[in-house]
Amino acid sequence: MAVGKNKRLSKGGKKGLKKKIIDPFTKKEWYDVKAPAMFSNRNLGKTCVNRTQGLKLAEDGLRGRVVEANLGDLSLNKDETAYRKFRLVIEDIQGRNCLTNFHGMDINTDKLRSMVKKWQSLIEGTIDVKTTDGYLLRFFCIAFTKKRANQVKKTCYAQSAQVRAIRKKMFDIITKEVTTCDLKEVVSKLIPDSMARDIEKACQGIFPIGDVNIRKVKVLKKPKFDLGKLMEMHGEKGSLTTRIGETGEKVDRPDHYEPPVQKAV
Repeated sequence: MAVGKNKRLSKGGKKGLKKKIIDPFTKKEWYDVKAPAMFSNRNLGKTCVNRTQGLKLAEDGLRGRVVEANLGDLSLNKDETAYRKFRLVIEDIQGRNCLTNFHGMDINTDKLRSMVKKWQSLIEGTIDVKTTDGYLLRFFCIAFTKKRANQVKKTCYAQSAQVRAIRKKMFDIITKEVTTCDLKEVVSKLIPDSMARDIEKACQGIFPIGDVNIRKVKVLKKPKFDLGKLMEMHGEKGSLTTRIGETGEKVDRPDHYEPPVQKAV
């Protein structure tokens, strides 16, 4: 067979050639991740994404990313709150800044296992609560019984009726605190863990408890995305009104007005 007729025969010598290796990070762009205004330290770090190419936008690759940050890094008192982790989701991009919103909270495994001891009762409760701005949150609360003052007995187990009464107090306090406020105020209460202290005080009459914590918070349902609410969480409500609130002005023109013909386009 003639060489010129079969095109595959002429390409046989190129099999050994290697593809040119390109560093994938040459196509990346770096963005700053910003935490909401409730936290003292708002700079979470940086994240990278492929540059905009054609119809594939860089912003679409960033939206929906979940960032996990230690509360010790987000607040000033690092030693006391280092065991708590907040999950934040990127919802909007402004320039080179990624604006995040609350996505969940959890406790470090080391802290959780250090609280579990012998000779005491563990009380857990789970409840779904809805905020005023439409977020459905699932709260996981945990508490442990402790010895009374001057107690000689080795154990401090609570009876099943007392456990049910403590769990009911947990649900009542969480429902009262969450249903009357929006997500921003709920996060502000979760940072100092004020709900856990209220539960501990309220349950002292039933049975002495200690190590009360909101162990985990999950976001089950979210309302439709609202840029105004997100900017309010980031403390930039004024700048939003100037940017989004711009409306066109009416221009008075005579009837049957025609624009002038342009000489060059």
